[in-house]
Amino acid sequence: MKIFSWNVNGLRAVIRKGALQDFVNQYQPDILCLQETKAKQGQAEIDLPEYEEIWNSAERAGYSGTAIFTKVKPISIRTNLPTDVIFADEFGDPLNEGRVLTAEFENFYLVDVYTPNSKNALERLSLREKKWDPEFLKYLKTLEETKPVVVCGDFNAAHEEIDIARPKTNHHSAGFTDEERQGITNLLRAGLIDTFRFLHPDSVRYTWWSHWGQARANNVGWRIDYFFISKVLKKKLRSAEIYENVMGSDHCPISIDLEF
Repeated sequence: MKIFSWNVNGLRAVIRKGALQDFVNQYQPDILCLQETKAKQGQAEIDLPEYEEIWNSAERAGYSGTAIFTKVKPISIRTNLPTDVIFADEFGDPLNEGRVLTAEFENFYLVDVYTPNSKNALERLSLREKKWDPEFLKYLKTLEETKPVVVCGDFNAAHEEIDIARPKTNHHSAGFTDEERQGITNLLRAGLIDTFRFLHPDSVRYTWWSHWGQARANNVGWRIDYFFISKVLKKKLRSAEIYENVMGSDHCPISIDLEF
């Protein structure tokens, strides 16, 4: 089962460029998880008849959102992050922004996530550290009580220095603070596996590049998009890949292949 994840940074724009269709035609994912769709179902002209569409769009128009396109019919769907924690702040409420979408399949739960950004001046760092990251991990552990989990998406954090082109100058930048990196560490300590780093321990590869300074052309990037899996799925993992040459967004797609 080939599962792909891609922050498209606006699904309608990627479709207009022809990038989504070309990508699907070339790689034929069994399941495709998208983040930052910035659209509601029906707003984007999608012609993928082989796929069932599952959407979790933000209440705010043209913002955030996740979606799953799957050839394998899910058993059940869950939208949002089940929590009693109040997240709303001056920037909005992440629980109203379509940031978590879960599909249950026979052998696992698939969780598609678009993690809130800490903002350039780190105004949302506390929300990430104190609320979002702990609640998201708690949710994953709850799911694992029933089935293993496959978790993918944009985590808006590079974990280690190998995951960012210029670590020395970014230790206090959003996406590479100690607090955000600890959030990824906590996932691993809880038993989840970073699939790409597990299979490619020394590989320097990135999934996101700034629009500034020809960052992508110069490969000055960050690895902030991940597939994590429950430890019991480790023996099922056949590959974990990054597709830097796929254009259409400031992120590139990533994938894993699981054999059941």
